[in-house]
Amino acid sequence: MSIESEVEMAQSLAEIEGDALELSEEERARLAVRLLASLEEEAESPEEIEKLWLVEAEQRFQELRDGVVRGIPAREVFARLRAKLSS
Repeated sequence: MSIESEVEMAQSLAEIEGDALELSEEERARLAVRLLASLEEEAESPEEIEKLWLVEAEQRFQELRDGVVRGIPAREVFARLRAKLSS
């Protein structure tokens, strides 16, 4: 996508947002429901999501076995997390 397309898209998005905010409360609610529904329609099925996660898990496991990445012991991960949360 070119920079010009991105600028045009940003401008049109701003215009759409402005127009949407001028709608009545009921119309905005209907629009919001419609937009959310459109996102759900594009989402993968639970079966497809499970397949994608299995592929991801297999890829990560292979990276560990090949030495591409190094595992971090859970004890260390939780210690780091506790330190971040306590500060």
